[in-house]
Amino acid sequence: MTHSLSLYTDSSPNGFKITIALEELALPYTLHHVRIDRGEHRLPAFLALNPHGRIPVLVDHAAGITVFESAAILLYLADKAGRLLPTEPAARWKAITWLMFHASSMGPLLGQRVHFERFAAHRNPEAIDRYRALTEAAFSTLDGHLATHHWLAGDAYSVADIATFGWTHIARIVDFDFSHHRHLTAWHERMAARPAVQRGIALPEPATDA
Repeated sequence: MTHSLSLYTDSSPNGFKITIALEELALPYTLHHVRIDRGEHRLPAFLALNPHGRIPVLVDHAAGITVFESAAILLYLADKAGRLLPTEPAARWKAITWLMFHASSMGPLLGQRVHFERFAAHRNPEAIDRYRALTEAAFSTLDGHLATHHWLAGDAYSVADIATFGWTHIARIVDFDFSHHRHLTAWHERMAARPAVQRGIALPEPATDA
Protein backbone atom coordinates (compact mmCIF):
# COMPACT_ATOMS: atom_id res chain seq x y z
CA MET A 1 0.00 0.00 0.00
CA THR A 2 1.26 3.47 -0.87
CA HIS A 3 0.67 6.10 1.81
CA SER A 4 0.62 9.87 1.52
CA LEU A 5 3.66 10.14 3.80
CA SER A 6 7.06 8.65 2.98
CA LEU A 7 9.86 8.65 5.54
CA TYR A 8 13.47 8.15 4.50
CA THR A 9 15.52 7.26 7.55
CA ASP A 10 18.11 5.08 9.26
CA SER A 11 18.62 3.80 12.82
CA SER A 12 19.95 6.97 14.40
CA PRO A 13 18.81 9.48 17.04
CA ASN A 14 17.58 11.88 14.38
CA GLY A 15 15.71 9.13 12.61
CA PHE A 16 14.13 7.73 15.76
CA LYS A 17 12.60 11.12 16.57
CA ILE A 18 10.42 10.87 13.48
CA THR A 19 9.45 7.22 13.74
CA ILE A 20 8.43 7.87 17.35
CA ALA A 21 6.34 10.88 16.31
CA LEU A 22 4.64 8.99 13.49
CA GLU A 23 3.86 6.10 15.83
CA GLU A 24 2.53 8.48 18.51
CA LEU A 25 0.31 10.22 15.96
CA ALA A 26 -0.78 6.93 14.33
CA LEU A 27 -0.21 8.47 10.90
CA PRO A 28 0.14 5.89 8.12
CA TYR A 29 3.45 6.15 6.28
CA THR A 30 5.79 4.26 4.02
CA LEU A 31 9.23 3.60 5.50
CA HIS A 32 12.33 3.73 3.28
CA HIS A 33 15.50 2.49 4.97
CA VAL A 34 18.43 4.65 3.85
CA ARG A 35 21.50 2.69 4.90
CA ILE A 36 24.15 5.24 5.75
CA ASP A 37 26.81 2.57 6.26
CA ARG A 38 26.37 1.67 2.58
CA GLY A 39 26.52 5.29 1.40
CA GLU A 40 22.88 5.35 0.32
CA HIS A 41 22.51 8.89 1.70
CA ARG A 42 24.91 10.04 -1.02
CA LEU A 43 23.05 8.53 -3.94
CA PRO A 44 21.53 11.01 -6.44
CA ALA A 45 17.96 9.92 -5.69
CA PHE A 46 18.37 10.74 -2.00
CA LEU A 47 20.30 13.96 -2.63
CA ALA A 48 17.35 15.10 -4.73
CA LEU A 49 15.30 14.98 -1.51
CA ASN A 50 17.95 16.50 0.77
CA PRO A 51 20.96 18.05 -0.96
CA HIS A 52 22.86 17.93 2.35
CA GLY A 53 22.64 14.15 2.27
CA ARG A 54 21.34 13.56 5.77
CA ILE A 55 18.42 11.62 7.18
CA PRO A 56 15.58 11.90 7.99
CA VAL A 57 13.50 13.22 5.12
CA LEU A 58 9.69 13.31 5.07
CA VAL A 59 7.73 13.57 1.84
CA ASP A 60 4.04 14.44 1.99
CA HIS A 61 2.94 13.37 -1.47
CA ALA A 62 -0.60 14.67 -1.13
CA ALA A 63 0.58 18.16 -0.18
CA GLY A 64 3.59 18.19 -2.50
CA ILE A 65 5.88 19.02 0.44
CA THR A 66 9.33 17.65 1.29
CA VAL A 67 10.84 18.42 4.69
CA PHE A 68 14.28 17.61 6.05
CA GLU A 69 15.95 18.38 9.42
CA SER A 70 14.36 16.44 12.27
CA ALA A 71 13.11 19.47 14.24
CA ALA A 72 11.36 20.83 11.14
CA ILE A 73 9.78 17.44 10.44
CA LEU A 74 8.51 17.21 14.02
CA LEU A 75 6.89 20.64 13.73
CA TYR A 76 5.40 19.70 10.38
CA LEU A 77 3.87 16.50 11.74
CA ALA A 78 2.53 18.24 14.86
CA ASP A 79 0.93 20.89 12.67
CA LYS A 80 -0.50 18.31 10.28
CA ALA A 81 -2.01 16.17 13.03
CA GLY A 82 -2.96 18.93 15.45
CA ARG A 83 -1.19 17.09 18.27
CA LEU A 84 2.15 16.98 20.10
CA LEU A 85 2.40 20.77 20.23
CA PRO A 86 0.30 22.60 22.84
CA THR A 87 -2.18 25.17 21.59
CA GLU A 88 -2.01 27.41 24.67
CA PRO A 89 0.63 30.05 23.78
CA ALA A 90 2.86 29.80 26.87
CA ALA A 91 3.06 26.01 26.72
CA ARG A 92 3.41 26.04 22.93
CA TRP A 93 6.40 28.35 23.04
CA LYS A 94 7.92 26.42 25.91
CA ALA A 95 7.76 23.28 23.76
CA ILE A 96 9.28 25.11 20.79
CA THR A 97 12.00 26.60 22.98
CA TRP A 98 13.07 23.19 24.30
CA LEU A 99 12.86 21.74 20.80
CA MET A 100 15.28 24.45 19.67
CA PHE A 101 17.48 23.83 22.73
CA HIS A 102 17.68 20.25 21.61
CA ALA A 103 18.44 21.20 18.00
CA SER A 104 21.19 23.69 18.84
CA SER A 105 22.55 22.78 22.28
CA MET A 106 22.05 19.06 22.79
CA GLY A 107 21.88 16.98 19.62
CA PRO A 108 24.95 18.50 17.89
CA LEU A 109 27.05 18.26 21.06
CA LEU A 110 26.13 14.63 21.69
CA GLY A 111 26.75 13.86 18.04
CA GLN A 112 30.28 15.24 18.31
CA ARG A 113 30.87 13.35 21.55
CA VAL A 114 29.76 10.10 19.94
CA HIS A 115 32.15 10.74 17.07
CA PHE A 116 35.21 11.56 19.18
CA GLU A 117 34.63 8.85 21.78
CA ARG A 118 33.39 6.04 19.53
CA PHE A 119 34.35 6.51 15.91
CA ALA A 120 37.33 8.86 15.50
CA ALA A 121 40.32 7.12 13.94
CA HIS A 122 42.69 8.82 16.41
CA ARG A 123 41.91 9.57 20.05
CA ASN A 124 41.79 13.30 20.79
CA PRO A 125 41.67 13.82 24.58
CA GLU A 126 41.09 17.57 24.30
CA ALA A 127 38.05 17.09 22.06
CA ILE A 128 36.72 14.28 24.24
CA ASP A 129 37.02 16.38 27.39
CA ARG A 130 35.39 19.35 25.67
CA TYR A 131 32.33 17.45 24.46
CA ARG A 132 31.97 15.54 27.71
CA ALA A 133 31.82 18.85 29.57
CA LEU A 134 29.39 20.41 27.09
CA THR A 135 27.02 17.43 27.08
CA GLU A 136 27.15 17.26 30.85
CA ALA A 137 26.11 20.93 30.95
CA ALA A 138 23.19 20.15 28.62
CA PHE A 139 22.13 17.20 30.80
CA SER A 140 22.34 19.41 33.88
CA THR A 141 20.16 22.07 32.23
CA LEU A 142 17.52 19.49 31.33
CA ASP A 143 17.67 17.96 34.80
CA GLY A 144 17.09 21.33 36.44
CA HIS A 145 14.10 22.04 34.24
CA LEU A 146 12.59 18.59 34.71
CA ALA A 147 12.84 18.96 38.48
CA THR A 148 9.67 21.07 38.25
CA HIS A 149 8.13 19.83 34.97
CA HIS A 150 6.67 16.41 34.15
CA TRP A 151 7.34 16.97 30.43
CA LEU A 152 9.55 19.60 28.85
CA ALA A 153 6.59 21.84 28.01
CA GLY A 154 5.03 21.29 31.46
CA ASP A 155 1.97 19.06 31.64
CA ALA A 156 1.85 18.48 27.88
CA TYR A 157 3.85 15.74 26.16
CA SER A 158 5.25 17.28 23.00
CA VAL A 159 7.70 17.13 20.11
CA ALA A 160 10.33 18.57 22.48
CA ASP A 161 10.23 15.37 24.53
CA ILE A 162 10.44 13.20 21.42
CA ALA A 163 13.43 15.11 20.05
CA THR A 164 15.31 14.99 23.34
CA PHE A 165 14.65 11.28 23.85
CA GLY A 166 16.18 10.49 20.47
CA TRP A 167 19.54 11.44 21.94
CA THR A 168 19.13 10.23 25.52
CA HIS A 169 18.21 6.84 24.03
CA ILE A 170 21.48 6.77 22.11
CA ALA A 171 23.38 8.07 25.14
CA ARG A 172 22.17 5.00 27.05
CA ILE A 173 23.17 2.66 24.22
CA VAL A 174 26.74 4.03 24.05
CA ASP A 175 27.00 4.22 27.86
CA PHE A 176 27.11 7.99 28.29
CA ASP A 177 25.92 7.86 31.87
CA PHE A 178 23.45 10.51 33.02
CA SER A 179 21.95 8.53 35.90
CA HIS A 180 23.25 11.08 38.42
CA HIS A 181 20.71 13.50 36.95
CA ARG A 182 17.73 11.92 38.67
CA HIS A 183 15.01 14.13 37.16
CA LEU A 184 16.32 13.62 33.63
CA THR A 185 16.59 9.89 34.34
CA ALA A 186 13.01 9.70 35.62
CA TRP A 187 11.80 11.58 32.53
CA HIS A 188 13.78 9.21 30.27
CA GLU A 189 12.14 6.22 31.91
CA ARG A 190 8.67 7.76 31.43
CA MET A 191 9.48 8.20 27.77
CA ALA A 192 10.90 4.70 27.37
CA ALA A 193 7.73 3.17 28.83
CA ARG A 194 5.49 4.64 26.12
CA PRO A 195 4.39 1.97 23.58
CA ALA A 196 4.80 4.33 20.61
CA VAL A 197 8.33 5.17 21.72
CA GLN A 198 9.15 1.47 21.97
CA ARG A 199 7.86 0.94 18.44
CA GLY A 200 9.65 4.00 17.11
CA ILE A 201 13.12 3.03 18.31
CA ALA A 202 12.81 -0.33 16.57
CA LEU A 203 12.33 1.29 13.13
CA PRO A 204 13.82 0.72 10.68
CA GLU A 205 15.90 -1.42 13.06
CA PRO A 206 17.28 -1.00 16.58
CA ALA A 207 20.49 0.95 17.07
CA THR A 208 23.60 -0.70 18.50
CA ASP A 209 26.89 0.57 19.89
CA ALA A 210 28.82 -0.27 16.77
